Amino acid sequence: MEQISAFLFPGKDPDILRNTLNTIIGVDDFQTRVMYPAVRSIISKTTKGLTFDGLEYFKKGRCFLMLSNHRDIVLDPAFIQYILKDNKLKLTDIAIGDNLIANSFVEDLMRSNRMVKVVRSTKPREVYETSRVLSQYIRMRIHSEDPASVWIAHRNGRTKNGDDRTEQGLLKMLSMSGSEDFVENMAELSIMPVAISYEIETCAIEKAYELYIKSLVGGYIKRPGEDIKSIITGIIKEKGRVHVSFCKPITTGELECCSKYSSNDRFRALAQLIDERIVAGYRIWPNNIAAAEIKLGKEPSDVEAVESFTAYIDGQLKDLPGNVDRNAIRELLVSMYAVPTIRKGLMKGE
Repeated sequence: MEQISAFLFPGKDPDILRNTLNTIIGVDDFQTRVMYPAVRSIISKTTKGLTFDGLEYFKKGRCFLMLSNHRDIVLDPAFIQYILKDNKLKLTDIAIGDNLIANSFVEDLMRSNRMVKVVRSTKPREVYETSRVLSQYIRMRIHSEDPASVWIAHRNGRTKNGDDRTEQGLLKMLSMSGSEDFVENMAELSIMPVAISYEIETCAIEKAYELYIKSLVGGYIKRPGEDIKSIITGIIKEKGRVHVSFCKPITTGELECCSKYSSNDRFRALAQLIDERIVAGYRIWPNNIAAAEIKLGKEPSDVEAVESFTAYIDGQLKDLPGNVDRNAIRELLVSMYAVPTIRKGLMKGE
């Protein structure tokens, strides 16, 4: 408790956090007095600024299902909550996979931040039933007497290769609680795509190493405590600039266009539409451009940016075990940063 208190409230009484917690009344109080200053401290110490756009969509108290690209286990939704709180907007519920809930302390902490648990680690029949309940809850939450938005990642797990794609299976799960009419069903969810962009990828080398192992043996088994380590690494490491784009919500007209396809293809069309919004909202940093030029073998448009990015990659590689193929992991790191630029360019016909 003293260590956490020193990080959140540097130079102050080491018991300040304990004393604050003893007077907390409810989730709102906890998020206002503990989590808001905690995230503010993380932004101050580990980023070069948090920016955003798209808050105009929240006028008149509208609530949404926020489908977000997913790069960091904790910080993706934490930064979104911070922006909403800072602008006097209602905070969201946060859907978190049960694989991240390592113990009762972590679960208590996450539930105190409006967590909705997504059950994955159980039998298929039970996963189906819990998915149906989750779908019902999300729909109810958005349209209840005291409505709130819900944040959920657009795929199972973080994007590790830089290629953000919405899973059709997630959209089908969300539809489980709605009517047979596709347009009415999905319109009820008020889907808002959200794009979050980190100048420096959180846990970049860890993501690249996981992809490398998968390429060798076809899978990757996480070590005990690895998810918790990823949470801590994501919080304390430098992230450069961070931008959140609250994209234009999906319209009824767009859903009607999707509904013209067959049963499976309409979900594929909706996923593609969400991805287009996220790619359009993604903020491209000099690192991304430099990586794309390296990957595509193009002349650098900014030599200094390419040199800086190359030095960053070299720094990421230096602590790897001696028996790994550094060139393979280098290519994975470069690709991780290059893909957003390439996809955005393809969208513009470049």
